[in-house]
Amino acid sequence: MSVAAFDHAPLAPEVAGGEDGWYSWNLTDPTRFNTAVLGEMRVRKEAHLCRLRMFPERRHTNLTNNIHGAVTLGLIDIALFAAMHINGSGEAGPSVTVELSTQFVGAGDPSRPLDAVSEIVRETGRMLFLRGFAVQPRDDGGEDIIASFSGIVRKMRSRG
Repeated sequence: MSVAAFDHAPLAPEVAGGEDGWYSWNLTDPTRFNTAVLGEMRVRKEAHLCRLRMFPERRHTNLTNNIHGAVTLGLIDIALFAAMHINGSGEAGPSVTVELSTQFVGAGDPSRPLDAVSEIVRETGRMLFLRGFAVQPRDDGGEDIIASFSGIVRKMRSRG
């Protein structure tokens, strides 16, 4: 994957620190939901998977000092479009989420990055079927699963 793969609006195309294939997944307009609510995000292709990472802050926590479920859901929804952009054939920008099913299985630790790892199960002319996990990396190289998910995206054509 090259930086050119991200060279179109509304995404900012810069390499994110050049570390292990990570790229910026930040919008050029920081006042839109993705950046305004979730903050800086990075994306990386891992074989047939797409990994989208956010960096939790205090504003992303609930009253029990865990990552708020709505933050996890927001990341997962954005991850569907990141996977579509990186591994699919559709233009992620104008497309829409049709369905998102999520099962929370653990609490998110705000001191560690939160990743949504997605794969495309099937792609048709207008629809994209995906599944994945929200996970947090551990120091030992493993991951803690926070949620599992599946989703359907309807691919749309650009209006311009």
